[in-house]
Amino acid sequence: MKNFDVIGIGNAVVDVIASARDEDLDALGIQKGVMQLIERDRSETLLKAQAAMGKARHVPGGSVANTLAGIGRLGLETAFIGRVAADDLGRSYIEGTEAAGTRFVNAAIEDHPLPTSHSVILVTPDGERSMNTYLGISSELSPGDVPEGVFEGNKWLFLEGYLYDKAPGKEAFLRAADLCHRAGGRAGIALSDPFCVDRHRSDFRALIAGSMDFVIGNIHEYQSLYQTDDLGAALDQAAQECRLVVCTRSAEPALLIEGGQRTEIEIHPIEPVDLTGAGDQFAAGLLYGLASGRDLETAGRMGALAAAEVIAHVGPRPERDLLADFRAAGLV
Repeated sequence: MKNFDVIGIGNAVVDVIASARDEDLDALGIQKGVMQLIERDRSETLLKAQAAMGKARHVPGGSVANTLAGIGRLGLETAFIGRVAADDLGRSYIEGTEAAGTRFVNAAIEDHPLPTSHSVILVTPDGERSMNTYLGISSELSPGDVPEGVFEGNKWLFLEGYLYDKAPGKEAFLRAADLCHRAGGRAGIALSDPFCVDRHRSDFRALIAGSMDFVIGNIHEYQSLYQTDDLGAALDQAAQECRLVVCTRSAEPALLIEGGQRTEIEIHPIEPVDLTGAGDQFAAGLLYGLASGRDLETAGRMGALAAAEVIAHVGPRPERDLLADFRAAGLV
């Protein structure tokens, strides 16, 4: 198997993206601007409601998958470990992922009772995304889905916190981190969202202090992780437990802490069209920089540019040539 620069493990979710009004969300009982995990019958109800609103885009999604797509577009070799069913959505997910330059490591699973995971994403005029996610087969990821050969020569492994919701996913994380370290790489995790942190606080703390070399999250996720409103105290504690701590703070400078040294990364203020991809693409720019040998500040500035690009249009993946932006900023 070929060598990859960055490998990700996460939920393989087909995004069903459509425009909606605030009153549509109210009528459907959807909480605006958050990610809700839903059951199969609820997903079918929302799919029917969305179809009545108008045409939707179907794209390969999932937080870590979006990050890998951004890294792949920048020219590094990426691979994704995840589960899809051998149905139309699953086959389209694999085709779309590989067309975007990321190798989908696992074969689609035949004759499984659960369908490919999908998320009904309704975007209101203010750019807020309301995500309604049915996890389906992707939540069944297990250690058997993590092949040893994919880690040969690997430099970086990025894990999605959402997959910690089931015990086999936890075991898959630990196996992947062990294989990554044996191959000489560095492993890290995205905290995913505050509700995910609430569900797995003690496990995340143990994972960050043990197997993880870096952790990426936002203000609310770190405050939840360490159960404090004092962000500085939360980040100090994280930095004592993990080699590299990355905290995004919306429109405020991102904070990067490594070896006791704090680096602030200025964010590029623009009028957002669609906010959700910002964290995924900040991670993409950051990991691209680190995996290609840049120093931490340069990698952080790449993350900020990638985040600014993605919130300027609908969809969580880049549309413009970010390398050109990096060159214009003197980063490459």
